[in-house]
Amino acid sequence: MNSMPSEETPPANALRAIQKQLASDVVPARNLGSFVTTQMEAEAEQVMIDAWNKNLINYESYPATTDMHTRCLNMIANLFHAPLQGSADAVGTSTVGSSEAILLAVLAMRKRWVAKRKGAGKDYSRPNLIMSSAVQVCWKKAARYFDIEERYIYCSKQRNTIDPQRAVDLVNENTIGICSILGTTYTGEYEDTKAINDLLVERELDVPIHVDAASGGFVAPFLHPDLVWDFQLEQVASINVSGHKYGLVYAGIGWAIWRSAEYLPQDLIFKHHYLGTEQSSFNLNFSRSASHVICQYYNLIRLGKHGYRRIMTQLADTAEYLTSNLEQTKCFEVMSGKAPGLPLVVFRLDPSQEYPFDEYALAEELLRNGWMVPAYTMAPHNEESKILRVVVRQDLSRLDCDALVATLRRAIHQLS
Repeated sequence: MNSMPSEETPPANALRAIQKQLASDVVPARNLGSFVTTQMEAEAEQVMIDAWNKNLINYESYPATTDMHTRCLNMIANLFHAPLQGSADAVGTSTVGSSEAILLAVLAMRKRWVAKRKGAGKDYSRPNLIMSSAVQVCWKKAARYFDIEERYIYCSKQRNTIDPQRAVDLVNENTIGICSILGTTYTGEYEDTKAINDLLVERELDVPIHVDAASGGFVAPFLHPDLVWDFQLEQVASINVSGHKYGLVYAGIGWAIWRSAEYLPQDLIFKHHYLGTEQSSFNLNFSRSASHVICQYYNLIRLGKHGYRRIMTQLADTAEYLTSNLEQTKCFEVMSGKAPGLPLVVFRLDPSQEYPFDEYALAEELLRNGWMVPAYTMAPHNEESKILRVVVRQDLSRLDCDALVATLRRAIHQLS
């Protein structure tokens, strides 16, 4: 382990040392495995720099920042058709990312279910949560951290999303909620939240739905405005979205929104007064920079609905362009784009041809050439399927797509 130097290092020397170490990292624009934003406008970056030293939790000292936080919540809740009452603000909070937002949402569902069971004089020791096997790992963390039974609907070769019928069939008196994903990590597909909702209503089951819109929350309203998945559905109790994905802010911002105060137990909101005035807090974290919230506000007022629609349309067009180029190589089978989903491209080596290597070897060859394109197996119970995924972000141009496909061609030739 390196020891801390005993003498001070001149700032320029420390900077050069760090820059030398960082030179071995993949260029962020060529990290095509990440959903996280890697490019923002210069003005947005300046907004972040100006706000680095503001502590978001300190409402008394930074009232303008607090107002921006509330405005962001209200705009996002409005985008998701939350039933806001008159001049009331949305019920929700910013988070470090969707992982924290999901932990908070699961905790709220659990607490609400426990209170209901206690009120009825029934056992509350065995809560369960229903979700597809395509959930992101944070859902597994939430279930295990809070002692909740994980009830999975497993994906298959024919279906990469949750089966609404099977999900509702799993509901029993111990079910605290059902997760529906708006854009799975594996293939980018939207799960059918409306079908789950309608089955619950039809069977008169009072079970809340949480929509994990980490990736799709800033995509679906603009690319697929007629899709019904949000608070328009009566059983949808809460939604999370990542501002640092298609919300277009650098890593470190997520949002958790509840339908109304009824779905957020008040005993999860803590009062404190050691920052100058009495404040309330509902987060796993306490102090953090306000810069990401302020930058999210910048994006919302700078772009508006028209701007987000323009960008998401551009990304979808780029994904379609890359798909076409991959198909023209006659080497790959593209598995994305067959249903409404995220602007990403999921593909694999053409199974009708024989190659002396697999997708993992191809991903390693790409990495040697400066491109990060992850290879992985599909969701549990479908692990024999290996795939590669390119997440289309703002910093992936058509020229970049051409360069990537050319590199793929060379890699296949080299490996063959």
